[in-house]
Amino acid sequence: MSHPGPEGADSPFDSLHLELSSTVDRVAVELRRAVFDGELESGTPLREVALAASLGVSRPTVREALGILVAEGLATREPNRGVSVSTPDPDSVRDICRARLVLEGDGVRRWPTAGDTLRDAVRTSLVRYTSAVRAGGSYQELNERHLSFHVSLVGLAGSPRLVAMAESLMVELKLALAQVDRIRRNAHDQADSHTALVMLLERGDLAGAETFLEKHLADAERSILDALGLSAGR
Repeated sequence: MSHPGPEGADSPFDSLHLELSSTVDRVAVELRRAVFDGELESGTPLREVALAASLGVSRPTVREALGILVAEGLATREPNRGVSVSTPDPDSVRDICRARLVLEGDGVRRWPTAGDTLRDAVRTSLVRYTSAVRAGGSYQELNERHLSFHVSLVGLAGSPRLVAMAESLMVELKLALAQVDRIRRNAHDQADSHTALVMLLERGDLAGAETFLEKHLADAERSILDALGLSAGR
């Protein structure tokens, strides 16, 4: 809507506006949180009527929010069956871990030339993660800080695009990790292994760091698939 200026003419700034977070975005955030926290299990139907009543919003708002989750891969829409929480696919889990090795391995190899700022980002993310582990942080906090450490390794390449790719992979991985935690409520016990990796880098043992990272990601893949009962058929 245009508002007349002092002389009755339209203001050149009429098209400028600020938008607060929409209700759709807030619903998507809450659904995303419930999925990542393991409150909504894989395969759980996401019924528009029930969600609208629970969240106190309209069905169209819920429908739009579900569309966001479908686009992110956190939910699946099937004809005549509606939308449900996505189920981790074993091939996708393996592919994510392969992609992580490419991205994180490249970062590890660039440690000597990455510069102090990028190396300090890795050190800082490690401290944040290990501190949260020692403090008994919530699963959501530990998961976020754990994955942030791995993204910081990718950051050593100095490429915002590679970091964005890594962050996208982590969103997909969170779905599987949320389900793993729901199944076995596993405690985070990887603080020591992450510290060992950084120590290898600090000593300049790039070959050792690469080997360590490769085994670490292979173990992570196997652990996720075993916990979800998806190992068969490899």
